[in-house]
Amino acid sequence: MFLTGGTNAVVRQYRPHPRRWWRLRGWARLLERRAARAAAAGARYLHVVVPDKMSIYPELCAEPLVDPRQSQALLLAEILRKRGRSDLMVDLLPVMLAAKDGEQLFWRTDTHWTPAGAHLAYRALCAALGAAPRTDLLDRPVVEAQRALDLGAKLSPPPLETHRVLHWRRDAVRTYANDLLAEWEAGRSAVTPLTATHVVYSNPSPEADPRRLLLYGDSFGHYDPVHLTALLAETFREVHYVWSTSLDWRHVTAVGPDILLTEIAERFLTRVPDDRYDVTLEAARRLSGRARG
Repeated sequence: MFLTGGTNAVVRQYRPHPRRWWRLRGWARLLERRAARAAAAGARYLHVVVPDKMSIYPELCAEPLVDPRQSQALLLAEILRKRGRSDLMVDLLPVMLAAKDGEQLFWRTDTHWTPAGAHLAYRALCAALGAAPRTDLLDRPVVEAQRALDLGAKLSPPPLETHRVLHWRRDAVRTYANDLLAEWEAGRSAVTPLTATHVVYSNPSPEADPRRLLLYGDSFGHYDPVHLTALLAETFREVHYVWSTSLDWRHVTAVGPDILLTEIAERFLTRVPDDRYDVTLEAARRLSGRARG
């Protein structure tokens, strides 16, 4: 199953249009500005786009829906290459295309990747960051259940899929969760802790890379122990995660990371962030029911 419409009109994103080129050039310029500002603060900057499932498995659509050669992730990587800045982005598209015949990288009835897809992305990030990936992650505890996932749940009756979850986190300890998440976990808030969620993990393992990493991302990063943030927390001494596509530079300065990493799902490339975010203010707004747009 594939997400074809929704608020991001996913299929239309694969159609050539002048606005798309201007937007992707805007993304390239944004990544260059971020890298320059991070470097001035002593941090390495890197961006990663999680390819849409249709970019990886176009042949599995019931009818030809998209031309994968028009993938925004592919086009952004090409723009950066032409600007001589391929160093700013981890290009997961060729990595996933090369691996898709050997492993199931996305759930059949969900927009998100499987543990195999997350682990593949994690290894690509480690290679780009010069970090040694943990070799025991695929041996972590596994929980399987029949579930209706995000796309399947839209049907009636919803088809069930065997959902296999690896609990990556073992050595890392969560040392901070902002009120948006803490109040929800304590049962005192009905506000789902998505955008503006902020957590911090510390890893005392002697195997941990000594660097501090700050990740701004979305549901592919997440704060749960079964997503990309957990994989990184098992690898680096300290990991901060903020659920946002836009940066809060005051927060970045306060954290003082060695690595500033941004992650975004391909379908969200339709908007170029302004990087004038305030994670503390937005979390308070969400808790009070006054979240932006």
